Amino acid sequence: MAKITTIIDIGSNSMRMVVLEKSSRFAFNLINETRSRVKISEGCYENFGNLQDAALQRAFNSLQSFLNISKALKSRKIICVATSALRDAPNAKVFINKVKNELGLNIKVIDGVKEAYYGGMAALNLIHGDEFVTVDIGGGSTEFAFIKNRKIEKCISLNIGTVRLNELFFRKNDFDGAREYVLEKLKEVISCGHEIPSTVVGIGGTIRALSRVIMSKNNYPLDILHGYSYSVDLNKYIYDAILGAKDNDALKYLGVKKDRYDTIKEGTFIFKTILDELQTKRVITSGAGVREGVYLSDLLRNNNNVFPANFNISVKSLLDRFQIDEKQSAYLGRNAGAIFDVLQPIHNLPEKYRLLLVIASKVHSIGNSLNFYKSNDNTFDFIISGLNYDFLHSSRVVVAHTIKFSKKSLPKRKDLKEYEQLLPDIEVMQWLSFMISLNLLINQDLSCPKVEYTLKENKLKISLEQTIFMIENEIEKIETPKNLKVKICYEDCNS
Repeated sequence: MAKITTIIDIGSNSMRMVVLEKSSRFAFNLINETRSRVKISEGCYENFGNLQDAALQRAFNSLQSFLNISKALKSRKIICVATSALRDAPNAKVFINKVKNELGLNIKVIDGVKEAYYGGMAALNLIHGDEFVTVDIGGGSTEFAFIKNRKIEKCISLNIGTVRLNELFFRKNDFDGAREYVLEKLKEVISCGHEIPSTVVGIGGTIRALSRVIMSKNNYPLDILHGYSYSVDLNKYIYDAILGAKDNDALKYLGVKKDRYDTIKEGTFIFKTILDELQTKRVITSGAGVREGVYLSDLLRNNNNVFPANFNISVKSLLDRFQIDEKQSAYLGRNAGAIFDVLQPIHNLPEKYRLLLVIASKVHSIGNSLNFYKSNDNTFDFIISGLNYDFLHSSRVVVAHTIKFSKKSLPKRKDLKEYEQLLPDIEVMQWLSFMISLNLLINQDLSCPKVEYTLKENKLKISLEQTIFMIENEIEKIETPKNLKVKICYEDCNS
């Protein structure tokens, strides 16, 4: 696969492009994301599905700009897919041929099932979850992919979309007709023969816009959409408020962005109807969709379309990009696990914190590359937004705080105030702080020393093969939780 790849997705409402750079076999990072609201399907549903000249010209001009960006970034591979608008339009081939002849770009029109599959691929690999159904609301269609046991079990595409509903029903104030239309289409999902999960992973601009409003109303501490999760029942009033908004000023007051005024009501109407019919309890927002799914289908084609077990794309990408020494990273990861395991009888932390401690230990040094001074603070800021994929928001916040407090003093409650709704109890964070601080101290001279840990009652004995002055000099300065005592021993230490 090319080192730098461009994926373009021509949707009914928006055209989007991502440029992704591969850093190792399965790792990659985003180097550009561009969106243009060309509204290519505007007016088509009132004109027998035919795409209109003005909309086609906007799409053509945007593609020119997308290709300029791709070329400037030295992309060696471009994959362009088109969804509902072009697959439905009788005159689509005229536009496709014009783009091929004048821009040298091949557009692949994908069917609805393939579109649903790509959305499912993105969620399967880039969202933290085991069982869910994806819902991808577009301008002309809505796609569903059922995910279970790391597999895509079923893909469905329905002709329900924001532009389609607007032109067929909303402009005529026929809301009852719109509801009957959506409910009739949804029968295919309800009766598909698969158990419907209680969790929906939401894809697409409408669902992301809704999540932004909900985040704001709940004073959420992170400004990150991908992986944001919320309860449907607790936030339905926000859907109702949007649907009841009388004008754009009311939408603005609710927190809806200006570029969503023209489709947010239709999108909210569709999404709320789906959630009601599927009896959804929780929504997880995905910042990834068809584009990332197309890329992953290419990247993982020889690996059953999933990342290897125990592989985390975000962690590996950071290790690659910041060129963190593999030997040091691996040592710190193993040592973190050993410290966690030996102290398990007294910290009693769930196993998930072992993984987060290992990750924090592996990536803690990226702050040195940003600015050596205040390295922990630099790493904290970067990790909050840098662990993009396959992480719960709470997990990335725990990792960031563990790194921030990888120093001699344990964090206090006031230190965790800003993110307290995403963090565990103070005792948990103090244990993680102590364990990473000890881990880093053991390898302070970067010699990766051989070390053994034993715990007897409340005393942790650290056995080293030879004297390391830097450890001896600093070990007593580390604040320990729960009156834990730490002692350094060497091979001749029998006590």
